[in-house]
Parts: sequence; C-alpha cells; structure tokens
Amino acid sequence: MTLAQPSHDDTIVEHVPTPLLDVVGLSKSFPVRRGVLRRVVANVRAVDGVDLKIAPGETLGLVGESGSGKSTTGRLVLRLIEPDRGIVRLAGTDITALDRNALRAARADMQMIFQDPLASLDPSATILDSVAEPLSVHLHMSGAARTERVLDLLEQVGLTSRHLYRLPAELSGGQRQRVSIARALALNPKVLVLDEPVSALDVSTQAQVVNLLSDLQREHGMSYLFIAHDLAVVRRVSQHIAVMYLGRIVESGPAEVIYTNPRHPYTQALLSATPIPNPVLQRERTRIILRGEVPSPADPPPGCHFHTRCPYVMEVCRVVNPPRTETPDGSSVVCHLHVSSASSSAAVENTARD
Repeated sequence: MTLAQPSHDDTIVEHVPTPLLDVVGLSKSFPVRRGVLRRVVANVRAVDGVDLKIAPGETLGLVGESGSGKSTTGRLVLRLIEPDRGIVRLAGTDITALDRNALRAARADMQMIFQDPLASLDPSATILDSVAEPLSVHLHMSGAARTERVLDLLEQVGLTSRHLYRLPAELSGGQRQRVSIARALALNPKVLVLDEPVSALDVSTQAQVVNLLSDLQREHGMSYLFIAHDLAVVRRVSQHIAVMYLGRIVESGPAEVIYTNPRHPYTQALLSATPIPNPVLQRERTRIILRGEVPSPADPPPGCHFHTRCPYVMEVCRVVNPPRTETPDGSSVVCHLHVSSASSSAAVENTARD
C-alpha cells in the first residue's frame, strides 16, 4: 500500500499561540540635569527597543544585572512610566494609545507586585483596607460583600481573618508579600508584572512564595512577567526567558534552551555564576569572569553594547550593532558570533563608508 503524498496546495501550519501581552520597540530615556538652571546635559537610555511576547497562562522571565533596565521595562509595560516609543498590546488593545479613563479601566487586567512589600503598602492602613482598595475603586464594592471578598483573597494566599485588621509593620516579610499578591489578585487580572517579588525574602520564604505564585497561575490562568536577577528562581517558574543588558534584549527563547545551550556570551557568564545543587558538577564547571564595568547608559558604547566586556570581541562588534538571529531550537540572539562572516564584513565596510 502506497501512502498518498501531500500536494503542493496542502500547507501544514504550526499553531503559534497569540500573545496576550505583545511589546514592540519599547524605549525610554531619562534626562540628566545639572547646574542651577537644571539644564539637560545627557540622556540615560534605560530601555532601548525592547520586544517581548507572553502567551496566555505563561511566564516570561526577564533577567539581567542591576541597572540593565528590567524594572523600568515592567513599569513601562503598565504605563506607570510613559514610554518614548513603542507599543504595548494587551489582548490586542494598544495600551500606549489609551487616554486616562480608558487606561484606568484597562489596569484592572494588569497588576504589579513590587520588590519591597513594606514600601508598597500604606503603613497606616489595615490589611483589610489595603486589599479592599481596588475593589472600592474599580468595582464600587462596600460593606460586608467587600470584607468577604478580601477574606477570600487572603485565604487564597495562605492568610486568615486574624490578619484583617493588622498593619503591615505587624506582619513578617513573607506575609506582607502575600498581602501584596492578594491585592493584585482582587480584580482577576490577566497579567501580573512581578518585580523581584522574592529577592527581599529569606530562602525558605522565597520557596513558599514561588510555590504560591505557581499555584495561583494554574488556578487563575494568569500570565506573568517575572523580573529577577536570581536565575535559579527564574528557571523554576518561567517557560520563556529574555536576557537584558544595558537596556536591550540580547537573547530570548524557551527556558530550557537558554539554560542548556546559551549562545550570547553575556548569558553564558550569568549562568556560570549560578550555583548548581550538585557539589561534583559545581567543582567541575568553569566560571566566566567578565572584566570591566557595565558602561553608563548615558553614554553607551557604539556597536554592540557588550563589546567592552566580551571575551570574544571582534572588530565588527565595536562599530556595528548586531542583528537579531533566529536559532533552530526556537531562541534568538543578538550577537555577531552567530552572524555569517560575509554579513559582518559587509556591515563593517558600510559603516566605514558612512
């Protein structure tokens, strides 16, 4: 028996989930002012052409050194800071084009959990009042119905009615972060931006909060933008990872691909510094030490921003910003090591002529 071969008209289309959150070309600079007249003497390019996609119910881990622009990116996504350029689409709606009233309504679907829960909670408000605030503002709930909803939210995050009338200072760090999570869940958001949500907690409490976030994601189907510098935590919670350096995404892709086969030298250096819970493997691995300091975002180097610290730097890296290159295993990397030598030579010649 001979199997029929597909005709040229038959097209096999791979299903790619439509992103719930789609960020395109997001950029933001901050002016540096000096002198009595506060004149602008420079601009700090905190975020430089960032593209991100998050599918429904998935987690994208955004990692990088301190000062790489991760937290600014999170705030730009929610328009807590106005971007200079770029588009942020939530379920197809361009958030950057909304007026104040429409943005306020859209924020019911976008919530943020900050690094320091003590700083993000009103120190003079009870836990009941803090968690109930979005219910009052957006849903106009009051009285017993509001209190019942707050109690339900607290129970979802592992707290009880005993915490309703306490102040933030009367709770532990882990309990305060649970309160922040409960408040973020109040409006059943589609996307949570988590800005270093466990970095201020001790190790055992970190594990509890990470498990809680994973359970809540499965229960509610939310998407997470998980911002962190702890790569072990990011690997545990993320399906996809984006690596950020000096305001730019230098590598992104499925989490296991990034961890098992990192292509960008910066990603390789970050992963080499992450401890492995196996003493034998830990002793056998080679640590990659990056020389030099991170350049100032107010005066980034030309070409590839990483070339001042890269152990594999080439002449093309100093003058030409590398293009994004797709890899066979579904990741992408912005590095001249993965661009053909012919393309690199042509880029150098074109730059020299310009």
